[in-house]
Amino acid sequence: MENRLLPGFRLGTYMIDNPLVLAPMAGITDLPFRRICKRFGVGLMVTEMIASRAVDMGRERTERMAELGDDEHPVSIQIAGSDPEFVTEAARWAVGHGADFVDINMGCPVKKICKQVAGSAMLRDEALVARVLAAVVAAVDVPVTLKIRTGWDDQSKNVQNIARIAEDSGIQLLTVHGRTRAQMFHGHACWEDIGLAKAAVSIPVIGNGDIVDAESAREMIRVSNCDGVMVGRAVQGNPWVLGEVHAAIAGLPVPPKPTAAERWLIVDEHMRHLVEHHGIRTASKLARKHVIWYSKGLHGSAEFRQSFQVMTDWQQMMDFAAAYFLGLGESCIRHELSYAA
Repeated sequence: MENRLLPGFRLGTYMIDNPLVLAPMAGITDLPFRRICKRFGVGLMVTEMIASRAVDMGRERTERMAELGDDEHPVSIQIAGSDPEFVTEAARWAVGHGADFVDINMGCPVKKICKQVAGSAMLRDEALVARVLAAVVAAVDVPVTLKIRTGWDDQSKNVQNIARIAEDSGIQLLTVHGRTRAQMFHGHACWEDIGLAKAAVSIPVIGNGDIVDAESAREMIRVSNCDGVMVGRAVQGNPWVLGEVHAAIAGLPVPPKPTAAERWLIVDEHMRHLVEHHGIRTASKLARKHVIWYSKGLHGSAEFRQSFQVMTDWQQMMDFAAAYFLGLGESCIRHELSYAA
């Protein structure tokens, strides 16, 4: 298609025709959430981050986090850790659980992860980065990918060095979140830094950070020359943004905003998947987070949120949510949903 912005790329035996990637988000991108997002044009799924030492402990929750759907391939299981022995064990475990790719997290900025010299803390030790990447690449027979930030802070940005180390180690795809660890999720992502990584290597580079609609996706692609786009926080309660970004990448018209009925169909389906995957008790807790996100920016959402958050009976929660969303009507939507990614 002549208006297509990104041609896609090959990763192992898969051709990623639609280079739109759902970001791994802890406590959010479980199987039910990914099932909802898949229908909006995501070309590559990534699970939420799984700590390599949690794999070693064999926890039931870890097994559930790695559960993959038959319809979501190609999919990557993301692992984290700084000990090559534990990380390689986790990589083999991921492949054994059906992962088409193994993604290594060196971008998580959370304090408890960084205190273990994992996540983005690893960016301060380039030799350690090289050892871990080389060990994982040698340990599995599927493509290994890497997600990073641009550095620890503004004084120690090393995105180009890490990109080169990754490629030299056999990493087949690199995702760059355009912020340093020090920024956490504040300020605006520096898409130019993503471009530095892209210029430094020949492997595909995915850009991540502050993609909130079709226009921001187009601008990131223009600025960074990235090969694909990863969308994260903007998807919370708004999977329709993925459809917008997919349209931008594919050169298609941006789809219209969902009607009240269309919105409820997605909310209802998501909640059913939550119960099926987690059971009603856990689903009830997760629903208080997800349903509130779905209501953000809509008419009467504050009042709805106050009532919904104190409910404990599952059927009451679903009946109340259905009445709210179906009673909205398009004319009641105050403004577009807009989040920082």
